[in-house]
Amino acid sequence: MQILDTGTARIHYRVDGPAEGAPVVFANSLGTDMRLWDPILPMLPEGLRIIRWDKRGHGLSSVPSGPYSMGSLISDCEKLLDHLEVRDCVFVGLSIGGMIAQGLAAKRLDLIRAMVLSNTGAKIGTKAMWDERIAGVREGGIEQLADAVMERWFSKSFLAKPELELWRNMLVQQADDGYAGCSAAISGTDFFSTTSALRLPCLGIAGDEDGSTPPDMVRETAELIPGAKFHLIRPAGHLPCVEQPEEFASVLSDFLKSVGHI
Repeated sequence: MQILDTGTARIHYRVDGPAEGAPVVFANSLGTDMRLWDPILPMLPEGLRIIRWDKRGHGLSSVPSGPYSMGSLISDCEKLLDHLEVRDCVFVGLSIGGMIAQGLAAKRLDLIRAMVLSNTGAKIGTKAMWDERIAGVREGGIEQLADAVMERWFSKSFLAKPELELWRNMLVQQADDGYAGCSAAISGTDFFSTTSALRLPCLGIAGDEDGSTPPDMVRETAELIPGAKFHLIRPAGHLPCVEQPEEFASVLSDFLKSVGHI
């Protein structure tokens, strides 16, 4: 395990693959840690330099006092990539991870040559919705919200599978303060203008049964960037890399080839 002190948080990160490999950075969703990507990694082309981290308040990273800003989450990632001397990566962000991707690309385009926006938006939800979610966590912890979150995260068919318990357990084991802190960051973010100004290869990926970021939201966000591609995975909810890892890995691999990253 490796830890980077960014000055305001201690970030747990992991790097797999050869140091000279083409860098691919993965940013996971609210309520998950870097293990979110475990199902797809064995299916990706060999030789990539895979970089993952737990955002502040999640996994094995520290839990600073909240609320968090999207700027602080982006800064954590920026400092990590500078620490690792990463340039021209392909950045794969899911949900809040996709918001971090958009913000980082607007701030430091030297770090990112192409990005995948999976199950995300330039703006997600409303302030009232997030205020209610944060209040629920403050009142009864993530456990109180867990069943409703599972219904938004997964397709009807996956909800009946025993593997669901693994992802529910991952959710409830995150820090309440970290979940609430990152919820506040999402609530305060609107990237429509900044994302519209981006010019880089982009792929949008959506799940047809996503109750958090519906396919139209993902498509509209990706299409803010001229020339963006879009792929719908079915059946899948908010985490298609979990439900349909083979298809997700195949689509990602094709995108990596199309931008000359492998």
